[in-house]
Amino acid sequence: MSGGSTPIRLLLADDQALVRGALAALLSLEEDLTVVAEVGRGDEVVPEARRSSPDVALLDVEMPGLDGIAATAALRAALPTCRVLVVTTFGRPGYLRRAMEAGASGFVVKDTPARQLADAVRRVHAGLRVVDPTLAAETLAAGVSPLTERETEVLRTARGGGSAADLARALHLSEGTVRNHLSAAIGKTGARNRADAIRVAEQNGWLLGE
Repeated sequence: MSGGSTPIRLLLADDQALVRGALAALLSLEEDLTVVAEVGRGDEVVPEARRSSPDVALLDVEMPGLDGIAATAALRAALPTCRVLVVTTFGRPGYLRRAMEAGASGFVVKDTPARQLADAVRRVHAGLRVVDPTLAAETLAAGVSPLTERETEVLRTARGGGSAADLARALHLSEGTVRNHLSAAIGKTGARNRADAIRVAEQNGWLLGE
């Protein structure tokens, strides 16, 4: 950092306190970066950002209260000057696509070396886009989710197990409709059965949400 320049202010959001603390410690070693806020829930991002005025927010994807992609959209709407870098354990193609659509400027995985992560923060702050190259290639190969909103909802609910009748009650649909949606989802994902369809959809990041 050149003399007199102001450090880049960072907000960290991750529901794992140890991970959040480690990121804070590593990034604080850089002279031009300063961590001004840490939160453990997605729905705490915007209120804390309003209080601390960060330049860049580093958000995990899977958090309680609000997932990182929804939090990205909310933060960009509330504080357009704050840029978002998604830092996640789950490098899933669907997550990357949705994060960028929500307004994120970067997407990297948590095992990114500390120096590279710090550089990613600087580049995002400078208005550039930073995306893990392997994940970018996988995202292009995977394409958008082939599932309809209702098929996604049925698969998401089916992750908890239960019969078609159980799912129908939970979703307020007829059992036949649930079976039709499951069958369509299995076909679209090229899966062998319901469990396999859920696995494929999860690996591609198509089931994120409540």
